[in-house]
Amino acid sequence: MGEAIADFAMIEDGDRVMVCLSGGKDSHTLLDLLLDVQLRAPVRFELLAVNLDQKQPNFPADVLPAYLHERRVPFKIVERDTYSIVKRLVPDGKTFCSVCSRLRRGILYNIAVEEGCNKIALGHHADDIITTLLLNLFFVGSLKAMPPKLRSNDGRNMVIRPLAYCWERDISEYATQREFPIIPCDLCGSQSNLKRARVNRLISELEQEIPHIRSSMLNAVGNVAPSQLLDHQLFDFKNLQTGFGDIEAELDLAVGHTDEDLRPALVSLSR
Repeated sequence: MGEAIADFAMIEDGDRVMVCLSGGKDSHTLLDLLLDVQLRAPVRFELLAVNLDQKQPNFPADVLPAYLHERRVPFKIVERDTYSIVKRLVPDGKTFCSVCSRLRRGILYNIAVEEGCNKIALGHHADDIITTLLLNLFFVGSLKAMPPKLRSNDGRNMVIRPLAYCWERDISEYATQREFPIIPCDLCGSQSNLKRARVNRLISELEQEIPHIRSSMLNAVGNVAPSQLLDHQLFDFKNLQTGFGDIEAELDLAVGHTDEDLRPALVSLSR
C-alpha cells in the first residue's frame, strides 16, 4: 500500500482523509493499514472514518461505533435510507450495485466536503481493478479500469485507492488474522447473477492455466501503448506517415518532439 501511495502521490502533508468504512474486509484493512502508515509516514495527515448506514434490514448499527471507539479512531456515522430507494428503483431480477453505488457516492462526496476532507479513501483493491477492466471491455466497449486517484467531475473531491496494488486473497488473510468485526452486505451480496461475479469466476478459471494472469493484467493497465490501439483521439493516426524509425517513436512526436529532434538519436541507434 505504501508503494501505491508513493507512486500516485495519494496522500500529502496536511491532508484530511475520509476513509469510507463499510464494515467489509477491504475497508477494514484499508483503515487499519492507514492508521499504521499515519504513525510512520514522513508527512502529517488526519483520518476520519465514515460509515454510511443505508438502513438495510438487520444491519448491526452498534458494531462499527464500538470498534472505532475501541481503536480511538475519529468517526462519523451517516444515516440515509438508500435501501428503500434501491429496492423501489431496481426491477426484479436486475442487480442493485449500479444504483446503490451511485447514491452512496453522491452522499459520501457531500459528507467529505462538510467534514473538510480533501481526500476520500476507498477500499478497492487490485482484483477490483482488473475485474473492472474486463467488465468495461466485455459489456461497455471501453478500455478503462479503476484509477488509483480520481478527481470528481465537479472538482470538489479527490478519490484515492491505496489498496490498488493489494490482492484480495492477501486482504482476506490479513482480515482473518486481525479479527475485524466484518459486516456482510445483504443487498448485493445476496444476488447470484452479478456480471462482476461472473468475470471473477472467469479470471479464477483462467488462473488455473495461466498462474500469473492477475499480475499480468494489473501490469497491463499501467503499461499502455496508444499506437497499438484504435483510439484516434489518443494517438494521431491520421498524420502518421511512412518514413524513418519504428512506430513507437511516433509516441514522442505526439507529445511535442519533431522528426528533426528524433533523427540524430535514431541514426545513432541504427549503427
